Amino acid sequence: MSFKIVVDSCCDLTPQMLKDPYFVKVPLTIFSNGSTFVDDETFDQAELLKAMRESEKGTSTACPSPQSYLDAYQGADDVYVVTLSALLSGSHNSAQQARRLLLEERPEVNVHVFNSCSAVSGEVLVARRIRELAGAGAPFDEVVQQVERYIYEMQTFFVLESLENLRKNGRLTKLQAVITGALKIKLFMGSTPEGEICKLGQALTTKQALVKMVDRIAADPVHVGKVVGLCHCNCPERAKEVRAMMEAKCKFSQILMLEAGGVTTVYADDGGIVVAY
Repeated sequence: MSFKIVVDSCCDLTPQMLKDPYFVKVPLTIFSNGSTFVDDETFDQAELLKAMRESEKGTSTACPSPQSYLDAYQGADDVYVVTLSALLSGSHNSAQQARRLLLEERPEVNVHVFNSCSAVSGEVLVARRIRELAGAGAPFDEVVQQVERYIYEMQTFFVLESLENLRKNGRLTKLQAVITGALKIKLFMGSTPEGEICKLGQALTTKQALVKMVDRIAADPVHVGKVVGLCHCNCPERAKEVRAMMEAKCKFSQILMLEAGGVTTVYADDGGIVVAY
């Protein structure tokens, strides 16, 4: 049985994964300061960051259309789809609509849309797990069952240099943003099991917040032996420092270094770090 793994563009695949023919990425579109950015191979991070800094309004995103997903689903017997948390984007709903359209035309095809309940690094890990299982010949239903369990057990954490873009986009209350901005507090944040953003801790500096994040991971025995995805937004040296802390304190089997694409840049903003395991 042939298979493919369709992801939205908040899934920041590694260069090796991008070359893998089993992966297909469907781009979101970004609007900032009068400019439009398609989150594909043409994306220019420096230009988006500049537009975001200059914009008084929030930078917005548009999820892929059902037709874009439907086009990506063609050509395989088993189709696995990984999207942003359904509570953060309409991408999941669009992918589900495309699934219904495909099954009307080709009811013999197997299609499952995974709600990652995460984003960025979390999506990458989910896509990677699907690739491992499907590539090893696991039946469709078994892949779905194991990956849904994997998502349920996954943890996502992040530390952002600035919360302003989250506030502009309604992902953070105005009061939270004002307080943290006025007091120069850096938040250590994560996602709930349902995929909503939540506060986990705070610090006076970004480095202190990152230390809190790594210490929390190190204290969680569930992380031992797992793969962690470490994504950075325009801060490779900071990402290397976090990797070094993880290597010293944690017991991951592998650390995947990831670079922010367009949608990740919108929400993580300049200097943001997102990890999942």
